[in-house]
Amino acid sequence: MRVTPQTVRDEHAWVRDRADVIVPVINDTRDRLGRLFETDVDAIAPDGYRREVDAVFADGEVAVNVAGCVALLRDLDVAGDYPGFVVDEVLGRELAATIAGGRPLSLLAQATFHVADPYVDRDATAEVDRDAAADADRAGAGTAGADDLDAALAAGFQTRLPGWDWREGESPFAVDDEAGEGSP
Repeated sequence: MRVTPQTVRDEHAWVRDRADVIVPVINDTRDRLGRLFETDVDAIAPDGYRREVDAVFADGEVAVNVAGCVALLRDLDVAGDYPGFVVDEVLGRELAATIAGGRPLSLLAQATFHVADPYVDRDATAEVDRDAAADADRAGAGTAGADDLDAALAAGFQTRLPGWDWREGESPFAVDDEAGEGSP
């Protein structure tokens, strides 16, 4: 596989166009996590997802790596969906982490990937455009990586999008060095 600026533009468009599939997975995941952690988490709208996709792809270093992972997962398959094949899981976790950003968000996104993944319906990974799906090698539907790709996109974007109370406002752990105590 060769990743070019055009590859990145193409994968950006593909990820952006997945809003109808990814946003419901994000919101289901947020509901599930909210119940687990006994908190309310705001749902997101497709426009919010698309804006965040644009923000991720606006950073060239992030964009090229996200595009590479997306392209790999779209085409990744193994004979008989062999249970011992975990490359799709590894790539999915790394894609979620890359989308989310630095620590602690990258680690949270990797954990969230494993929350979202079991609930991604393989049918939801099918291309909306049936003409495009006729090229099964490029469509991604039914490949081992397809459901992991959707789970990774949901986990990464759910983590970086607003809606979590603990992410709103200032952290109680931030050090205010106005007193000069941290200066030599």
